Amino acid sequence: MTNKALVVGATGIVGSALIQRLLDAGWEVDGLARRPEQVPKGAHGVAADLQDAASTRAALARLAPSHVFITTWSRQANEAENIRVNAAMVRNLLDAVQPAGSVKHVALVTGLKHYLGPFEAYAQGALPQTPFREEQPRLAVENFYYAQEDEVFAAAARDGFNWSVHRPHTVIGAAVGNAMNMGTTLAVYATLCKRSGRPFYFPGSPAQWEGLTDMTDAGLLARHLLWATQTPAAANQAFNVVNGDVFRWRWMWSRIATWFDLEPAPFTGEVRPLEQQMAGDAAAWSALAAAHGLVEQDIHRLISPWHTDADLGRPLEVVTDMSKSRRLGFLDYQPSDDAFFALFAKLRAQRLIP
Repeated sequence: MTNKALVVGATGIVGSALIQRLLDAGWEVDGLARRPEQVPKGAHGVAADLQDAASTRAALARLAPSHVFITTWSRQANEAENIRVNAAMVRNLLDAVQPAGSVKHVALVTGLKHYLGPFEAYAQGALPQTPFREEQPRLAVENFYYAQEDEVFAAAARDGFNWSVHRPHTVIGAAVGNAMNMGTTLAVYATLCKRSGRPFYFPGSPAQWEGLTDMTDAGLLARHLLWATQTPAAANQAFNVVNGDVFRWRWMWSRIATWFDLEPAPFTGEVRPLEQQMAGDAAAWSALAAAHGLVEQDIHRLISPWHTDADLGRPLEVVTDMSKSRRLGFLDYQPSDDAFFALFAKLRAQRLIP
């Protein structure tokens, strides 16, 4: 039988990488997005407002996917709204594909806020020990990731499909208009520092500068998503997904600086949030983009400094255990510095940075 995927969040960092992986593997792919004309070539774009149950049913009425991949969420003003809106989006989606009776597997992408807590209580209170492991219990705090999971579990019990939950750390990959995009944010910041001559400061905390951390390449995550659908033992399981290496930002920062031909500024221990450093950069970026013929002059479509600050400002070391996937046969590995360099090269080739 032909595998037919519905990728939700098709133009995001994870969704676009996943679509390319599925197409390369011979799948038929429908990509759901707010701007379906931007869905990667080879996939069929589908427009739907997942917050509207009726329009979602109408948009998906003719589809009969065998696999559904949920790679999107909607940021709201507070966690209560995050829970209400994002749970409804998952529920509306899975209700809309139920009538076809075709779904065999639903994969949900969440992240390490499963262990670190939601934005309003991020990295606060009693947290599980690192490395984070999948068997650690949920935190005693409301979290929209938990609400999304519960919607998937309820639909699976109702409809009889398998599920998998994938928990990456910060994802390195290319997308425009993405809510959380550290790689492109750092590329734009480095470019502005290089062009203006201002110092290339590490914006985060001493704990992140000195401590160990890991990350997740979008391509590796796409391979993990596909692997979970093809591995019987992975059915109905949650998995951490990281590159397989660990590093300290004091080392990675110099690696990134070298790629952009920059000399990194000495780290003094002072936190210098990018949200403050880049607050007045819109006009400078627009002028730079016009001068170099770049395709995106709106800096806010490229950067998410609030999210980068949250990651790099954490007061604790964050590392993630991948043993569960390794034991089941997923052995892929991606050096994180190479993932950054590949992203920067792609951004340059796509004329998103000079």
